[in-house]
Amino acid sequence: MKYKTDIEIAQETPLKVIDEIAADVGLSPDHLEHYGKYKAKIDVNQLKNMPEKGKLILVTAINPTSAGEGKTTISVGLADALHKLNKNIVLCLREPSLGPVFGVKGGAAGGGYAQVVPMEDINLHFTGDFHAIGAANNLLAAMIDNHIFQGNELGFDVRRIVWRRCVDMNDRALRNTIIGLGGRSHGVPREDGYDITVASEIMAILCLADGLIDLKERLGRIIVGYTRKGAPITAHDLHAEGAMTALLRDAIKPNLVQTLEHTPAIVHGGPFANIAHGCNSVTATRTSLKLGDYVVTEAGFGADLGAEKFLDIKCRVAGLRPSAVVIVATIKALKLHGGADKDNLSTENLEALEKGLPNLLKHVENITQVYKLPAVVSINRFVTDSEAELKLVEDACKKLGVNVALTEVWAKGGEGGIELAKEVLRVIDEEPNNFEFSYDIDMSIQEKIEAIAKKIYGADGVTYLPSAVNEIKRIEKLGFRNVPVCMAKTQYSFSDDPTKLGRPTDFNITVKQVKISAGAGFAVVLTGDIMTMPGLPKVPAAEKIDVDENGVISGLF
Repeated sequence: MKYKTDIEIAQETPLKVIDEIAADVGLSPDHLEHYGKYKAKIDVNQLKNMPEKGKLILVTAINPTSAGEGKTTISVGLADALHKLNKNIVLCLREPSLGPVFGVKGGAAGGGYAQVVPMEDINLHFTGDFHAIGAANNLLAAMIDNHIFQGNELGFDVRRIVWRRCVDMNDRALRNTIIGLGGRSHGVPREDGYDITVASEIMAILCLADGLIDLKERLGRIIVGYTRKGAPITAHDLHAEGAMTALLRDAIKPNLVQTLEHTPAIVHGGPFANIAHGCNSVTATRTSLKLGDYVVTEAGFGADLGAEKFLDIKCRVAGLRPSAVVIVATIKALKLHGGADKDNLSTENLEALEKGLPNLLKHVENITQVYKLPAVVSINRFVTDSEAELKLVEDACKKLGVNVALTEVWAKGGEGGIELAKEVLRVIDEEPNNFEFSYDIDMSIQEKIEAIAKKIYGADGVTYLPSAVNEIKRIEKLGFRNVPVCMAKTQYSFSDDPTKLGRPTDFNITVKQVKISAGAGFAVVLTGDIMTMPGLPKVPAAEKIDVDENGVISGLF
């Protein structure tokens, strides 16, 4: 049987004009800035005095595998299911990066009959937010090098410039570059490099900023380099924040679209969760909480990364309090965590499932026992899942006091998520919610890193390279002791080794580098072999993407 592709499903589904979707949540055309018929930006200034009434539902997952978990698909399907139950619901997601779209992952707008649309637009350029972020990032880079070329009044040590250029594409050849070649008129030669746009501090700033003025102030605080004496130089010292804010004036406004079932969806911002903080924008979330009685949002990769940062960084900064957490898993992925052969995942294998199940259970423990939030496990069901396998997962979760809901939203849309939606509503109403963070903000940076490593990852401890220790001392001396930490770590494991699947034990986390993102307001902690500029695979998804004479795109997932 040949299944329709995601893009075929999306293209054959009639959409409502965006004004109709807006009307469902009480917005008039005057609240919108239209980008064609099916997408618009929301003028949040007109909503300033509206109270935030909604209950926030966070969707997270186990550590991802090549079998896929479907976290975004479940998020969309859950929102559609709540819509079917006549709840006033707003879906709130991140924007996809072009890098993964053309690389390994393909499109990132959900899948099957649980998608946000127009999926081609969302996956390709959308409303230009990422391009604006890249432009602001590179404007600052250009101003740094121009300042040095024009006499270097601020005294930059060209060996200690920490601001890099960015591009929203996977391009390993740009990780390390030399600029300023070609003679004196072309600038001062120095080492440089590129990050992917979603790893830019400006992406993090845009997603944490509370309005344009806060955005501008945060941009001004960005540390771009140091003098020979070690004094920090900021974007404000270069008088760059005004022009950068002008480039981001429209990008900070959240984007309104819809699901295939016409549920209102706000899609805005997109920091990666393994190298950044992995959540959509505070502006988008707060706008959603004003418009909906329930808001479904997601955080990137597994709960050890996306959910940890959502809870410890975003909720702390924005004063948010989730009402429930959904943890997504598949039987196939859990069997992979248990060592099953990736070519035989459709065959019942209780032994491998039992070995892989601790990965899910550790995430459940983190949400319910560390963060003390009510949780639901969502099994994204495949036809090959046996009843014995499903029961094994259900029984194990029940021992931790958490129920399992089977979902079939890929094939059935919102109808396939009704069981999950009802269980989420139940835990919101009936289960205790004593939300707390995994660490206290007054701890030292090392204490915060160790709290996450031990409590969330299950590590025995943390090993620091000598250079990382010196960086932490310098950061704290500059006055950044009381900031959250943003862990850059492999998404595939609780450890910093992507080959250690399941629930690894007897390991340490190795911290290689620590740097301050002063504008975003957190310290970035790099562990393992994390690249801030990914590369393309041997056969990139871009090779399968095409467009016909009518402009119809194919192969986009």
